[in-house]
Amino acid sequence: MSAVLAALFPSHQIAVAVRTRLVEDGFPTDRVELASRQDPGHADVVPAKDIADKLRLHFRQLFPAEEDAEATEVLCRGILEGRAVIAVHPRGDIETQRAREILEQADPVELRARDLDKQPMERAASPDNQTIIPNVRKILLGPGKP
Repeated sequence: MSAVLAALFPSHQIAVAVRTRLVEDGFPTDRVELASRQDPGHADVVPAKDIADKLRLHFRQLFPAEEDAEATEVLCRGILEGRAVIAVHPRGDIETQRAREILEQADPVELRARDLDKQPMERAASPDNQTIIPNVRKILLGPGKP
């Protein structure tokens, strides 16, 4: 899951409401992350000495490219200043569009994205009904008749 949308919100409470909205809309809980001072989320298990380093390493996993270093710092600094981040890992065009809509409706302070255009194997939520396996016309789900 390399595609990610990360939104920085003014408070933990707003981020919790956004997370709830995403899950109610159908996003699996394992693809919606919340990180704040009150609830560091996945960053809490990162092996580092303090919360700043934990957050920095966590966001570096979401935004690993050198050109994304600013995103890592903005998100980390935001949490240290009392804000909260929601990160969504969308699958396919429809989920990407829907996640962006929900995040933007909540008026984030900052919205960062990575690899949204690089989801070639993620067809679960895509308007294109083409098979992702070339030259396959149908897939049998069980034993067929001889």
